[in-house]
Amino acid sequence: MITSGIADLIGDVSLFRGFRKRAELIRTVRDHDRFDDAINPHGERDMGRFEFEGTACYWKINYYDLDLTGGSEDPVDPSQTTRVLTIMRVNER
Repeated sequence: MITSGIADLIGDVSLFRGFRKRAELIRTVRDHDRFDDAINPHGERDMGRFEFEGTACYWKINYYDLDLTGGSEDPVDPSQTTRVLTIMRVNER
């Protein structure tokens, strides 16, 4: 999931416009390996900070129940958990 601020950085994605920027964004999040204790104080590695198009951004994984109505009772159990990755600008937090 991306926020409206990230969508603004990518631009128009209809008919493959903005495709390269979107692909670059996904690669940046996929390849993230610099985990900061300030952002991940419990060592869960479920959040990261990075730069995209000259803008400070975060990605965050949240663990919801299967209906997406609340938090998962057991985030490590995929039979009870839906994971949602959100990519946002720092100022949208």
